[in-house]
Amino acid sequence: MVIIDAAITVASFMLAYFFKFYIMNDGPGPGVLPITEYFQIALFILPIYMLIYYFSGVYTPKRTVRRRFEIYGVIKANTIGILSMIILLYMIIREFHVSRSVMALFYVFNIFITSGFRIVLRKGLRTIRSKGYNLKHILLVGYSRAAEEYIDRLTDNPQWGYAAVGILDNHIPAGTLYRGVKVLGSLGNLEVILPENKLDEIAITLPLKDYDNLESIVGICEKSGVHTKFIPDYNSLIPSKPYTEDLMGLPVINIRYVPLTNTGNMMIKRAMDIVGSLAGIIITSPIMLIAAILVKLTSPGPVIFKQERVGLHNKPFYMYKFRSMEQQSPKEEKKAWTVKNDPRVTGIGKILRRTSLDELPQLFNILKGDMSLVGPRPERPLFVEKFKEEIPRYMVKHQVRPGLTGWAQVNGLRGDTSIRKRIDYDIYYIENWTLGFDIKIILMTFFTGFINKNAY
Repeated sequence: MVIIDAAITVASFMLAYFFKFYIMNDGPGPGVLPITEYFQIALFILPIYMLIYYFSGVYTPKRTVRRRFEIYGVIKANTIGILSMIILLYMIIREFHVSRSVMALFYVFNIFITSGFRIVLRKGLRTIRSKGYNLKHILLVGYSRAAEEYIDRLTDNPQWGYAAVGILDNHIPAGTLYRGVKVLGSLGNLEVILPENKLDEIAITLPLKDYDNLESIVGICEKSGVHTKFIPDYNSLIPSKPYTEDLMGLPVINIRYVPLTNTGNMMIKRAMDIVGSLAGIIITSPIMLIAAILVKLTSPGPVIFKQERVGLHNKPFYMYKFRSMEQQSPKEEKKAWTVKNDPRVTGIGKILRRTSLDELPQLFNILKGDMSLVGPRPERPLFVEKFKEEIPRYMVKHQVRPGLTGWAQVNGLRGDTSIRKRIDYDIYYIENWTLGFDIKIILMTFFTGFINKNAY
């Protein structure tokens, strides 16, 4: 890979020279460095680029890495490389005769050709692996939920090139099969199997009740020299990207990393909420005025309907909406949410709900600080009490402000849809928040989020 990348880097640099002076122009004019000079520059920067590729993780194993992350690594390495070249050539060596256009073209060509090569190579390797070649053979130590989930992923993704050769466990009888993977014997057989030297990796997948064996098993595996990985049986508690701390040499794993607990992130998000809600109020004020008039003219009662919801840190607040139902007593209103063909919904209310225009007054909730532009949808206290007992991790959503729109909503999980699926999407958003992610959700809302097919 290093040799091929080196060849592509030099070729891209020379291609940029050819494209600039022979495609875009009629040949090198006076004052242009000769091609031999550019070739020498290419050879000069080559070791620098290869080092940058190495330290950017371009050469780490990519069996299970998604394609976009591999391409991102190439882009990151080339961006660092081109910036280093600019500083080196124009600020340190002060070689001003090197064409800026050649540099820009080289950056584009190198990313494009290197990424293209990797995509072709990836497809070729995955095809070979899916046919049973170029495999890594893995022994699982311990039968647990983690072991089953690991086997599921390996079996469902043959292109990764991993083959589980068997499981060792003290409690499951030898010969037991799970998706074609057999229990070979007890944990004591590990010292018999390892000397045969037929394994590429060992995956420790012990159930929680066998964790007292963990230290001795790690010791046996390390002694054998076989690459060993640990897959905890408490993965339902630990997120896929755990936040770890080093407490004077003691590793501490936080159960859940929430980027919005960072003060800087909170300030950035709150600033966006204030600016966004003010802009939204100004832009939609004519629509809100028309909606208010229509609600008032078509049914008796107040224009704005407010309802208690649970927000950040489990604190209750009143969320505003345009009233879309006939006026009810508080006792009747608390019974349940609306269902299909609900007789309580007014004619104009159906339109407001279907187009999500009934939620525009929540821009004032955002301005007040009760809500955010993007976040999990808030729920009523009685449903929060119900769901927190029935749905694992439900209360995690209250670690951030609830939102007018959210990752679950733009993926179609609105209205009368699965609460469990919504929570999965909400937790993904909470753990992976970035400002760019918020902007993406807002843009998706404009294109997919206003028309709500599940709104009744």
